[in-house]
Amino acid sequence: MKMIKTAATVAVAAAMAAGTAMADGHASTNLRIQTHFSPETLSGKMAAKYIDDVQTMSNGEIAIEMFYSSSVVKSVETFDAAATGILDCDMTGGAYQTGKNPAFQFAGDLMGGYQNPYQQMAWLLHGDGRAALNELYNGYDMTFIGWWIPGPESLASTAPIRNAEDFKDWKFRSPPGLATKVFSALGASPIVMDFNEIFTALETGIIDGADAANLTNNVGLGLYDIATHTNFPGFHSMPADHLACRTDVWEAMPDHHKRIMTVAMDSLALHNASINEVQNAQTAKELTAKGITLHEWSPEDLQKYRDAVQTGWTEFATTPEAKALLESHISFLQDMGAMK
Repeated sequence: MKMIKTAATVAVAAAMAAGTAMADGHASTNLRIQTHFSPETLSGKMAAKYIDDVQTMSNGEIAIEMFYSSSVVKSVETFDAAATGILDCDMTGGAYQTGKNPAFQFAGDLMGGYQNPYQQMAWLLHGDGRAALNELYNGYDMTFIGWWIPGPESLASTAPIRNAEDFKDWKFRSPPGLATKVFSALGASPIVMDFNEIFTALETGIIDGADAANLTNNVGLGLYDIATHTNFPGFHSMPADHLACRTDVWEAMPDHHKRIMTVAMDSLALHNASINEVQNAQTAKELTAKGITLHEWSPEDLQKYRDAVQTGWTEFATTPEAKALLESHISFLQDMGAMK
């Protein structure tokens, strides 16, 4: 989808989105944001919590219109739609933008580099991660605001996924980016498709499985109505969903609005990670009771996967921005003793 807007048009859109004054003299910010999650999923409910937090803390000065289920443009087009003024902010994920620059892979998912959301958030909060990410985002007229990370994902499959050998000839929905390289190296056949096309593709047999979300969100997507196999605990992917806003919109906002939105994102990250940890454990019990087979991989098979991932990292980091972000993550992981 080609989106072209004149500088004047974007400036008008920015003025409408932020920096207008209310009758009582207070600033008013109005934002249009799109997420790929449906309102029924746990992540969709978390997005609604974010809106409520921001609007309440700002005493109504910040108003957000959220478009769920990628209802304005496709998930992969959300970033461009925000950058060009169709939307104001993108609440999908950086890894959707790897076609622009492979560095966006390391702005969203290291595919097993971090073991839990708290480690990855530590890089953002204490490893100068926000500044590192904005070195990338600002080059595309966008500003990175924050992450929210549900935790390690679980694959959904109509066939057993007991070990690395079961990936041979396994057709599955894959997000764009590094995942396609890693799984291809293990013998799978990744098919890149939009998040909201997964259920139909699984139902019609176009794919055997999906790299979609964690256990609880997979249930919300209806995947286990068809797929009778999954893996838990998850290990292969832990994508960070981001909030990123067009830079001129962000810069036009008063400082206290920026602070509210940033702090609310950090709050969302904690609530999101912790509630997903609780609900995934509960969901695992419920799925087992319903006859879904949960596969836990052996240390040997996990190492095969991690070897493929680390090879994929270096192959994927082909631009200066990608190399810089990858080096930042690796240095932080090594400093924490989480990686040799």
